[in-house]
Order: sequence, then C-alpha cells, then structure tokens
Amino acid sequence: MQQPSAPPPPYYGGAADDFHEPLTGSAFDFNEQTVRKGFIRKVYSILMAQLAVTAGIIAIFFAESVREYAVRNQWIFWVAFAGTFACILTLACCEDMRRKTPHNFIFLGVFTVCEGVLLGCACASFKASEVLMAVGICTVVCLALTMFAFQTKYDFTMLNGILFVCLIVLMVFGLFAMIFPGKVISLVYASLGALLFSVYLVVDTQMMMGGKHKYTISPEEYIFAALNLYLDIINLFLYILQIVAAANRN
Repeated sequence: MQQPSAPPPPYYGGAADDFHEPLTGSAFDFNEQTVRKGFIRKVYSILMAQLAVTAGIIAIFFAESVREYAVRNQWIFWVAFAGTFACILTLACCEDMRRKTPHNFIFLGVFTVCEGVLLGCACASFKASEVLMAVGICTVVCLALTMFAFQTKYDFTMLNGILFVCLIVLMVFGLFAMIFPGKVISLVYASLGALLFSVYLVVDTQMMMGGKHKYTISPEEYIFAALNLYLDIINLFLYILQIVAAANRN
C-alpha cells in the first residue's frame, strides 16, 4: 500500500504574496507624508534662493553710482516692471509652463531678478538704516507666522475669498491715500497692508503643508507655492518699510 506523501513545507512569503497583498492605509499615509515633506523642502529651498538674490540686488542699488544711474534712466524701472508682469502672468495662468522644467525655473529666475530691480529702485529712496530695520522686523514676523502656521489647529485656508475682498478694499484705500497724502493715512494704509499679507502668509503656508486643510497645493506646484510665499514676504516687507519710514520722518 502506497504511503501518503508528506505535506509541502509552509510558504512564508515571496514576490507573489507581496504582489497580491493590498496596500495598507499606514503605508499610503507614509508615502503621502514623505512626498509632502520633500515638497516643502523644495519650496523653501527655492524661496531662500529667491530672497538671497533679491537682497543682493537691493544691496547693489545702495551704491551711489548705481542709485544715480537708476534715477537718471527710468527705463530700467519700466523694463523690470514689464518683465515682472509678463513672468508672473505666465506662471499664474499657464499651468503646463510652471510645471515644465527648466522653463519654470527660467521664468521664476527672470521674475526674481526683475522684482529685485524694482525693489532696488524703491528702496533707493529710503535710508539704509530704515531698510535694515524693515528687513529685521520682516524676518522676525515671517519666522513667527511660519511657526504659527505649522503648529496651529485652525484652518486659515478657508479665508481665501475674504482675503481677496480685503485686498480689493486695500487697493481702493491706496488710491484714496495717493489723492489725499498724509502721515496718518500712510501709517493706517501700511499697517492694514502688513496685517493683510501676514494673514496671506499663514494661508499660503498652510496650503503648502497640505494635510487636513480645506485647500492645498499639489506637490507638482512647487514653483507656484514658492512664488506665493515670495510675494507675501516681499509685500509684507514693503509695508513694514513704509511704517518704519513714516515713523522716523516728520
């Protein structure tokens, strides 16, 4: 009588089992967090490079010869303004262009240089001490707001519509301040602008973080995210500079 054969040894895994095993939720969450953290590092690396280039260009405009040349040749300002407007319009409206490398970096680089020239022309009319004070205040405020945006449980991304309305009101108020200039109205206008772009910085930071916030930016939009944060910081700096200058001058 034939003896029954021994059962096959137990199988403890392999490529076939790994292929058929479903992806668990924890593994998916880990992958999503890894992508988001890499995205945040890339955004802040680009942002730091933009701010460094901008600061270098502004410093050049404090040389007396460069300042006098810029004052005598107003075309520099208008060429930089046209370049800034063209680049930001392209990056904001053309989704494929801001996602395609190296075109996105080229447009962002040209925009940063043009913006630096515009800021250099603007800062040349202020004292160096006022600009340095505004830079220091803006740095502290931006670091504090960024830390607050990363740890707060409140979702500020839902305020996008309200902030847009406030921006329109601020623009109208700015026209009013140009028609009726004065120290008090300049301080009020600059203070409201600084407050508005402080909130914008928190909103754009949370949109970059992703997670449970209502509105988020795709990890493919690292150029757009860096551009948003850069514009928030630059506008905040300009309004703080106006506040410092208005407070120091009679």
